[in-house]
Formats: sequence, structure tokens, C-alpha cells
Amino acid sequence: MPAKQPKFKKPDPEIAKRALEEAKARKEEIDAVTETAPKEINGKNGPDPARYGDWENKGIASDF
Repeated sequence: MPAKQPKFKKPDPEIAKRALEEAKARKEEIDAVTETAPKEINGKNGPDPARYGDWENKGIASDF
């Protein structure tokens, strides 16, 4: 006889809403710091790897 599949509990919408609000607040904080940071001279083009996690050069991603 096959084992019964566990029933999944429906996520609480209040918890999901709170998590999305917290994520939005963190993103706004990061964006505010990024906007006020001095511009880099002769630096790497593209997204900041400290924020996005890796460098990308000619389609090859590498950890920094």
C-alpha cells in the first residue's frame, strides 16, 4: 500500500505580507546607500558584485 502524501498547510497571508514588506524595506535601504555612494573611476561596468553576488565578464560568471 502506498504511503499517504502529507497535506500541506496553506501559507498564512499575514506572514507573507510582512515578509514582503521587510524585503522591500531592506531593498530601499540598499538602494539609498548605493545612490549616495561615490562614483567609481575606471571601475568595473555593470552591477555591483557585492550586491548581486558574482562578477560577469563576457558571459562567464565567477565568484569574487
